[in-house]
Amino acid sequence: MKITSFFFLLLTSFFTLASCQDHTLIKPSAMLRLDYPQPKYHTINTDCPYTFSVNEITTLIQKKNCGVNITYPNMKATLYLTYQDVRNNNLDSLLQDAQKLAYDHTIKANSIPEQPFVNPDKKVYGMFYMINGNAATQAEFYVTDSINHFLNGALYFDAKPNFDSIYPAVVYLREDIRKLMETITWK
Repeated sequence: MKITSFFFLLLTSFFTLASCQDHTLIKPSAMLRLDYPQPKYHTINTDCPYTFSVNEITTLIQKKNCGVNITYPNMKATLYLTYQDVRNNNLDSLLQDAQKLAYDHTIKANSIPEQPFVNPDKKVYGMFYMINGNAATQAEFYVTDSINHFLNGALYFDAKPNFDSIYPAVVYLREDIRKLMETITWK
């Protein structure tokens, strides 16, 4: 009878030890799904010499000298707009500064494709820079009428740049920037 108790104790100990081991559970691969709302745009009218359309999910902060910060709270991103008058033949220096701002990110960027923008009916001409890679900004642009007005913008996220992680938001926000460029009107 003592042998049976010994074997029972031995089997109980074995099953107890075997059940305490960590088992590896293989999970199916999955992709992160980020859904952003279908953009709805409305026109912004300010005291500044320009108007444009923005996504309804944004918050606008009017700055001095007709600058505007367009924030995307859910994406933790901000599009910073800076306005300057074209005067005393300073258009060349404004264009060089805007191009330099975009290309200062070549250290971290994988590529910086440019897309020219021309709307002769509204007298809006500009350039859109898509900055791909772990750079501080993911998009920059400028628009001008070449005579009186110059507006440039830069998109920044409130996070360390990791292009793979923020890419879906970057694609969404680049479309908003294109819409802004397409709808800008000088007063």
